[in-house]
Formats: sequence, C-alpha cells, structure tokens
Amino acid sequence: MTDQAPADPAVADEALASQPVGYWAGLAHEVVTAHLRDAMARIDVTQPQYWVLNRVHGGPAAPARAEALAQLTPMAAGPDEIGRTVDQLLYRGWLRSDAEDRLYLTDDGEAARLRLRALVTELRAVVHEGVDDQEYAAALRVLRRMVANVRGARAAEAPWTAEPR
Repeated sequence: MTDQAPADPAVADEALASQPVGYWAGLAHEVVTAHLRDAMARIDVTQPQYWVLNRVHGGPAAPARAEALAQLTPMAAGPDEIGRTVDQLLYRGWLRSDAEDRLYLTDDGEAARLRLRALVTELRAVVHEGVDDQEYAAALRVLRRMVANVRGARAAEAPWTAEPR
C-alpha cells in the first residue's frame, strides 16, 4: 500500500495512488454539481426539481408525496428541501396531486422533464469526455468499495466508541 501524500491537483499520474480519495471525490462532487446546477439555473430550474420530476415520472404508479420525500431527502441539502421543491413544482403547474396526496406530472411538467433530460445528457457528455463506460464503471466500483470499507470499519469500531457504563 502506498503512503498518502497531501492533496495535489497537479500531481503526475504516477503519483495518483498516494492521493487522498476524500479530496478527489469531494472535488469531483463539487465541480460536477456546480456545472449541473449552473446550467439548470440559467433556465430557472434546480437539481432537486429535476430529481422530483424524474421520481414522479419513474415508477409504475404515482408516488405519494411522503414516498417521494422519503426517497429523495437523503440526496438533498436538508430535511425540508424536497418538500419545498414539491411545493414549488405544484405552484409552477408542473405537478398536480390528488385526494390521496399522490403526485402526477402535468403536461408542462413532462415537457420540462424532457427538456431537463436533454440538458443533463449534454452536461454528462462534457463530464464523461475521454472516459469510456468501462473506466467510469470501474471508478464507481472503487468508490462503492471504499464506502463499504469505511462503513464496515465504522460498524466494527462501534463497541469501542460506546460510552462507558
């Protein structure tokens, strides 16, 4: 195993194994998310709005509001963000709800979802330029493994971090 060096955005390829994954994963999240959100802001849409439109569209049955909130809140900036987003989309006329509080896309909402899907596809092409599907999948497998490693280590540490009785 290679010793870890301080984060260095200009490090040569040969030294990448010494770089901290947290720095690079965080930087990738920051720049990709900003790229996406900046492009969406130019057309007065937010990333959470896109998430909600996709979730409402993407199931065999219309989701209840509570179900959509439960599924999307873990990705959100805070516990109330998705609820506010649903309210914005209802106000905008891109969603409607029924008596059981199930959410449905309106025609305008579906048109917006399709426009956003096209935009996200264009933005994804920029992010993936020079990265083939196999490389991308390999990178995600590595990150997924690292997440599992840390979660496993944290679970194993739990007895040691417990308060003394």
